[in-house]
Amino acid sequence: MREYLKFYIDGKWVDPAEPKTAEVINPATEEVSGTISLGSKADVDKAVAAARKAFPGWSATSVKERLDLLKAIQAEYANRQEELGKAVTEEMGAPISLGCGFHTGLGAGHLQTAIEVLENYKFEEQRGPTLIVKEAIGVCGLITPWNWPLNQVTVKMFPALATGNTMVLKPPQLAPYSAQILAEIMDKAGVPAGVFNMVQGKGSEIGTALSRHEDVDMISFTGSEPVGAQIMKDAADTIKRVGLELGGKSAWIVLDDSKLAEHVGGATSNMMVNSGQTCSAGSRLLVPESRLDEAVEVAKQAAQAVTVGDPNGNFAMGPVVSKDQYNTVQDYIRKGLDEGAKLVAGGPGRPAGLEKGWYVQPTVFLGTNDMVIAREEIFGPVLVMIPYKDLDDAVEIANDSMFGLGGYVSGEDVATVNQISRKLRTGAVWINGGFDFHAPFGGYKRSGNGREWGEYGFDEYLEVKSLIGYAEAE
Repeated sequence: MREYLKFYIDGKWVDPAEPKTAEVINPATEEVSGTISLGSKADVDKAVAAARKAFPGWSATSVKERLDLLKAIQAEYANRQEELGKAVTEEMGAPISLGCGFHTGLGAGHLQTAIEVLENYKFEEQRGPTLIVKEAIGVCGLITPWNWPLNQVTVKMFPALATGNTMVLKPPQLAPYSAQILAEIMDKAGVPAGVFNMVQGKGSEIGTALSRHEDVDMISFTGSEPVGAQIMKDAADTIKRVGLELGGKSAWIVLDDSKLAEHVGGATSNMMVNSGQTCSAGSRLLVPESRLDEAVEVAKQAAQAVTVGDPNGNFAMGPVVSKDQYNTVQDYIRKGLDEGAKLVAGGPGRPAGLEKGWYVQPTVFLGTNDMVIAREEIFGPVLVMIPYKDLDDAVEIANDSMFGLGGYVSGEDVATVNQISRKLRTGAVWINGGFDFHAPFGGYKRSGNGREWGEYGFDEYLEVKSLIGYAEAE
């Protein structure tokens, strides 16, 4: 049983201002796995004051000093990487192979990327009579979700740290364990007091307090569209910068070629990774109408091949994160049936033999783009297949969404997949399974604003200053 009752503020583990706790539920067992403290505005005020006090000194450090610290963090992260993976499995139900694999690998990758970018990043550039200087924005409030807890924390924390900012982290209440271990890593690595602070608690209290705080210069939030909109409203009175990475309903376009079956099967299996709890998941699978029967059969077999069970066992998919999330996904599956979508695989209720735990059947529907299940983000292992007449129709369907976070194109003809990828109105397009830690990630439309990952992730945390008429002193 885990018990994390202190917050990390000003380089010390401290008691909350008001003693209040919450239980954390293991989604695989529905049993209590630990207890955390819930913070208040008073804790936020204390953390922000520590970050504000530390900012002048940390922002004035050299690139070498910040690199040395990032490398010290990297060593501690490596020492505790397996522990981090097990924490992810316990807190949000990811299979242990995924928790100790891609989940922790993403955190390590963002840390290594921050080091690589910092080694070459230009904070100053002379343009004619003007020196353009990029300076740390200040105190950053980092508000992160539960679905990829290590990824979402590290993709914010390390670029903010590398660019000379101080910060207050608000981890997800549903998945707080991995963030607690990260805070211990930061402390062990020697992060100066006040540079990194962490307060656990409810988003409605801690997130709101950070968003409204006059001494917070920036909010970086990953989560749902409604909460992102509220954060923008809360931040408006203090005119702070707000970076948002929100929801998605990404289309995966499969071309009509000899690898159609391979690509349909891969897209279906990919949708079920992390129990479908991925904002950029390819939840709309677009296939050629002329080969619809073949594509449906392949998707059916791929979904039925996804094993579901105890995340500590040898299964491909664990539970969704909570009872509420389970109920939400079940509601969407029922809506799909009510709308007349054809059920290809899965359906309502738990998989056979699983009576406890928030397990969802890997589900595939055949539907149309105007259905609720094709318009709204379900955030579960539910795929909607949609036929297209030709490639222009595929692009039109893909872009017919209020979201614009990600897109996918799979096909043998390089020129065609490249052409389609250029037409998609999304912040990122994955072509035939590509992956790049340095590629900017963020959304069009209601999927948010700003970009994370790589060099563009650094830009989010920097102000730009023009020194007009600047000349080097002789």
